Amino acid sequence: MSLPAESTWLFVVLMGLLGSIGALLPACLVLFIPDGWRHQWLPYLLSFATGTMLATAIIGLIPEALELASVHAVGVAVLAGLVLFFVPEWSLVWRHAHGEDFVHHHQHRPGQSLGKKTGMLVLVGDTVHNCADGIVIGAACVVSPALGFVATLAVLAHEVPQELSDFTILLSSGFTRWDAFMWNTLSGLSTLVGVVVAYGGLSYAEPILPYALSVAAASFLYIGLADLVPGLHGRIGAASGGWQFFLMIGGMITIGALTILPH
Repeated sequence: MSLPAESTWLFVVLMGLLGSIGALLPACLVLFIPDGWRHQWLPYLLSFATGTMLATAIIGLIPEALELASVHAVGVAVLAGLVLFFVPEWSLVWRHAHGEDFVHHHQHRPGQSLGKKTGMLVLVGDTVHNCADGIVIGAACVVSPALGFVATLAVLAHEVPQELSDFTILLSSGFTRWDAFMWNTLSGLSTLVGVVVAYGGLSYAEPILPYALSVAAASFLYIGLADLVPGLHGRIGAASGGWQFFLMIGGMITIGALTILPH
């Protein structure tokens, strides 16, 4: 799958907008629906997101990196990426009493009152995270439009439930509905910035492409295994466990089907 040269940048920008605004639109529903409904369905969204992220890393990004570099080089890059994402998160958890104040994992207990500082910290952290998502999409677009589209879908799958939680935290931190929407939208646009910067830079620096893809895969693996899976374990019940498992497998099958598209 390929695009005419004059259409390539348009496609890249569209993927950036889809990865940023596309996640915000469904998440805005939290501004209008009861908390009970959102808490009921969030575990199922997270289950599907977990499957898409793990599958994109293992059967999407890593195989593409292996076509451009040795197994050893890609393995080292993936390990380095995992360490890169672990260290700052470990530092934040240590400094904020295991996340009870910072809410890095976006877990929120109904009725809990949060301070304005918590909302601002979440916005800062999510802006950096969204920019990293954009870099993932941009790096994938360098390989092919098909892989860029797959990476965008994976970003959307995990960003929608995250943005749902973000809106809840901002509202609980004292933000008005309009302020929560405005600030979260500005934070989401950093995805587009990451896409443009990554695509523009990587297209002239092909030698680093396999390592960028490896680090991107590491980010998906880390978020899926360190953030999303533990959250599912905390929410799982006998009645919902089966549905969560099948939705996670469904996310994997979805990405698996998309990665066999010609590119």
